[in-house]
Amino acid sequence: MENISWNDFEKVELRVGTILRVEPFPEARVPAYKLWLDFGPEIGERKSSAQVTDLYDPDSLVGKQVVAVVNFPPKQIGPMRSECLVTGFYRQDGVVLAVPDQPCPNGLKLG
Repeated sequence: MENISWNDFEKVELRVGTILRVEPFPEARVPAYKLWLDFGPEIGERKSSAQVTDLYDPDSLVGKQVVAVVNFPPKQIGPMRSECLVTGFYRQDGVVLAVPDQPCPNGLKLG
């Protein structure tokens, strides 16, 4: 594990967003969903892909709040342009999303 400085950590914009819409992503190399998330008025709506098909179905994701990095540059993932990175924890049976344990305003920064 590499140590980072506090200044490095402060550069990462970890924000709460609510999943608005979920679609299958059959073109992905690893099974994934396409997600549309609301990060509030300052950031707006962003899209991403998430490899969470093992533990979540689309209906269970809509309305769920998640923690995402919103200041990475967009990344082309197959035919989709990902605009944020939804965070999660890798287990043997799949990825568990990182979520706030209580409702938060969309766009709220982890700090």
